[in-house]
Amino acid sequence: MILPIAKVFVLKDGGESDLDLGNYERFLSIQLTSDHNITTGKIYREVIARERRGDYLGKTVQIIPHISNEIQDWIERVSHIPVDGSDLEPDVCLIEVGGTVGDIESMVFLEALRQFQFRVGSDNFCLMFVSLVPVLGSVGEQKTKPTQHGVKELRSLGLSPKVILCRSSEKLESKTCEKISGFCHVPHDCVLSVNDVNNIYHVPLLLMQQNLHEIVSRELKLIYPENPPNMIDWSKMAHDVDNFNEQVKIVIVGKYTGLQDSYLSVIKAVKVSEHKQYRFLE
Repeated sequence: MILPIAKVFVLKDGGESDLDLGNYERFLSIQLTSDHNITTGKIYREVIARERRGDYLGKTVQIIPHISNEIQDWIERVSHIPVDGSDLEPDVCLIEVGGTVGDIESMVFLEALRQFQFRVGSDNFCLMFVSLVPVLGSVGEQKTKPTQHGVKELRSLGLSPKVILCRSSEKLESKTCEKISGFCHVPHDCVLSVNDVNNIYHVPLLLMQQNLHEIVSRELKLIYPENPPNMIDWSKMAHDVDNFNEQVKIVIVGKYTGLQDSYLSVIKAVKVSEHKQYRFLE
C-alpha cells in the first residue's frame, strides 16, 4: 500500500520516495522497495562506508570508477528483486534518469550507464530519450531543435538512444518525425509521439498504437508472445475516467493547505481531473 504524505510516497518497507515510484506501482501493479529509489546521497553513503571498512585497500576514492561502479552494482542488484508478489526475478528493469541532459547532478549517473551498456551487452540495453517538441502557437510549427541538441549532448557522453519519445501538445507530424529521425540517427518508426491526451491512462494505449512493445521486444531480443497484450480492460478504464462526471466533495486537513504542491500526492490519489472543481478548506 502506498501512503501519500506531502508529496512523498511511503513504500511498503517504509522507504520514502518521490511520486514517480508511486506512479510505477499504480500503473504496473507492483510493489517497490526503498532500494529502487537510487539517489546520489545513498550512493555516496555506501561508497564512504566501504572506504571506512577498507574495501578499497587504501586507494584514493574517486568519482570514476568508485561512484560509477557503485551505481552499476546497485542497479544490477535491484534488478533481481521480485516486485509482482511472486518469487520470480523481473525480465526487464526500467531505469529512469531524471532531470535534463547536461545537468551536473546527473552526469555521474549517465557515465555509469555509458559503462553499464558494455557491462550487460547491447542486447540487454535499450536507451530511450524523452524530449520536448514545442509547438509555436501563432504558426503551429513543431520545433525539433531541443530534441536535436539533447540527443547531440547525450551522444557526446557516449550514449545513443534507440527510441525517442517526443512530448508535445499535438500529435507529431510525419515530416517532424522524419526530421528527428534524420538528424538524431534513429529509425523513423522509433520516433514516437507522446502528445497531450485527456488523462494519463491513455498514454500506454498511445504508445502501444505506435508499437513500442514490439520495438522493446526487438531491441532486447525478448520472446514476443503469440497474442499481443490485451488492453481492453485498460482502455475501458481510461475512457471511464474521461466520462466520469459525478461530483464528490473532499476535504483535506493539513498544515500547508495554501500550497497545493505539498499535497500533490493526495490530489493524485483522489484523481482530481481538470474538469472538476476543487478548493482547499482552511
